Amino acid sequence: MLYGGYQYTIDKKGRMFIPAKFREDLGNEFLICRGIYGKRCLCVYSTTEWQKLVERIGTLPGTKASVVKRFLYDGAFNVECDTQGRILIPPVLREYAELQRDAHIIGMDSNLEIWDADRWQQESGEVTPEKVASIMEELNF
Repeated sequence: MLYGGYQYTIDKKGRMFIPAKFREDLGNEFLICRGIYGKRCLCVYSTTEWQKLVERIGTLPGTKASVVKRFLYDGAFNVECDTQGRILIPPVLREYAELQRDAHIIGMDSNLEIWDADRWQQESGEVTPEKVASIMEELNF
């Protein structure tokens, strides 16, 4: 399970450190792509989780599946960590997520999200304890 949030700097070559606890769950090679939840962030999936996502997309009606596949697959890349635990984020993905220098990486259970730090501050600032409590009520907590 991937959880926790970390602040990192993206270097001039577009490399970013991935925490060791995340690398253990993701494996040696994993995928990075555009975020699919209507947010300008990136998603990182292990090959196993990527395959699950691909299978679920395949259950959509043909036209809808094609739309999602074009969006997702066009910006999907296999990545590996270098010896220092960094990945190279392709320029097209850095541009999509508007990643500059400072980034926030967060574990989302089965995948990671990578956000521009300023965008993350804005996004997380919109979530209040009251909003979370209201959502949790749906689970009868």
